[in-house]
Amino acid sequence: MTAMTTTLAAGKAALARRPRHPYRTALATARGRTGLALVGLVVLAGLLAPLLAGHGPTDQSALALAGPGTPGHPLGTDDLGRDLLARLLHGIRADLGIIAVAVPLGAVLGCLLALIAAAHPVADTVVQRTFDLVLAFPGLILALAVTAVLGPGRLPVILVIALAEIPAFGRLLRTGILVQRGREYVTAARVGGTSGARILTRHILPNATDPLVVQIAVSLTVAVFLEGAMSFLGVGVRPPEPTLGAVLSQSMPYLAQAPHFAAGPLVTVTALVLGLSLIAEALNREIRR
Repeated sequence: MTAMTTTLAAGKAALARRPRHPYRTALATARGRTGLALVGLVVLAGLLAPLLAGHGPTDQSALALAGPGTPGHPLGTDDLGRDLLARLLHGIRADLGIIAVAVPLGAVLGCLLALIAAAHPVADTVVQRTFDLVLAFPGLILALAVTAVLGPGRLPVILVIALAEIPAFGRLLRTGILVQRGREYVTAARVGGTSGARILTRHILPNATDPLVVQIAVSLTVAVFLEGAMSFLGVGVRPPEPTLGAVLSQSMPYLAQAPHFAAGPLVTVTALVLGLSLIAEALNREIRR
């Protein structure tokens, strides 16, 4: 009886030490606020693209490679006379739409595989080897393989990003479940007669998912780079639909003649990646306390 009481008390103490709002606290730090501001500005620009652009992303004019400040074209035009501001804003919108679908899809599939792996040793072995198989292919090689089968387009980009992120989320959750199973509060719940399913859903998963929140921010950063790389190589979204990678790729032959051509997507990608990195760092610091 004494041992049971001690175990239950230790379990309650472990639960009491967990902060109630760690994510809110993390995002209230200087890093968190700066990251949210940067990401928020980029997201807002993408959402308001039709209102802010003033032109369609594929509308052409006679002003090819016009510089910034040209009347009607604040950022100038590209080599086909298309407004760079419009293409930048609609490119942000397209990129956000892709990563907003691809990263959650990869997270859900990875977490489902982690739960399957945690259920039985044989399933664990199969799932881990599946993760190894996916990780054996670098992101761009995986992208080339998928687009070789499906062709370029929005769907292949989403599938590539989701596939690339499945092992990260799956391994994080699997490790978290295994670690939490040995904690005192889980033992306390077992001693108290709580069922295995309730222990998993009520106790283990809420405490094993903290690293996944950080991983979401990291995966969004990776997704921005991967989508940009695919569009840059011409295996991403089909032209003339703009993406940040496509606009940057199109600007390469004109860097010496018109450096403003590449400035917009470079600044935008830098702001978005920096913002997501600051959010991830703030969350990670708070969770590890």
